[in-house]
Amino acid sequence: MIRALKDRIIETLSFIGMRVIEFLNQTGFTVLLFLDVTYHLKDLFVKRREIFKHMYIAGIKTLFVCSLVGVFTGMILALQTGIELKGLGQQYMIGRLIIASMTREMGPFMSAIILTASVGSAMAAELGTMKVYDEIDALEMMSISPVRLLVMPRVVSLSTVLPVVSIYMTVLACIGGALVASTVLQVSPNVYFKHLFKGIHFKAMYVGLLKAHVFGLLISIISCAYGLRATSGVVGVGNATRQSVVASFLLVIIVGYIITAMFYGGGS
Repeated sequence: MIRALKDRIIETLSFIGMRVIEFLNQTGFTVLLFLDVTYHLKDLFVKRREIFKHMYIAGIKTLFVCSLVGVFTGMILALQTGIELKGLGQQYMIGRLIIASMTREMGPFMSAIILTASVGSAMAAELGTMKVYDEIDALEMMSISPVRLLVMPRVVSLSTVLPVVSIYMTVLACIGGALVASTVLQVSPNVYFKHLFKGIHFKAMYVGLLKAHVFGLLISIISCAYGLRATSGVVGVGNATRQSVVASFLLVIIVGYIITAMFYGGGS
């Protein structure tokens, strides 16, 4: 019995050690990939066609989903907070609450979630498929940098498009909130938008855009890193895609909190 317990402890510690080593390897690879992408930013103009193509994929092709999510996010926020405010007789403040929550947090966060699920997963799957079929190795054999050709355009495009998508979803959320405010809360559009515009602050806007840009960098770098390290055929591609989405979600939440604490931790 003691021997069995000893074997179980050794097995558990070995499993934890392998997971830690795997995590450190993945983290180091991702950091080095980011540095490599930074170096290849000098080729932005040369790779402009690829960048615009991926901006189209990340922005225009997700427009319908972003539109629906944006409108209904605003409607849900207006309904949930408006009911409580109505009990206090302050439902006219709903516009200010919606613009504050969307510009500070919900706009960048919801945009990041959508683009992680649609664009980030596709990046990991595309690069993972190329990796397991030795296309990445073939590029390196021909002295063509996979980072310059494949990764850098994806990173630049997503980190550029995500702030734009965040602004777009914020505008639609405000429109959705106006619909609920006028039909459910009996707040006139004039009063709603008057308080909404009062709630627009420059700090909230640039912090929200900074979050969106950082989220775009994180999602694209993580997705490409997992794709480039895919192994074991199509099963490995599926695992890499799943892991990239999970890692992106976690880092978006963690980094979002860190940025919020940096700018609003003092209560301003």
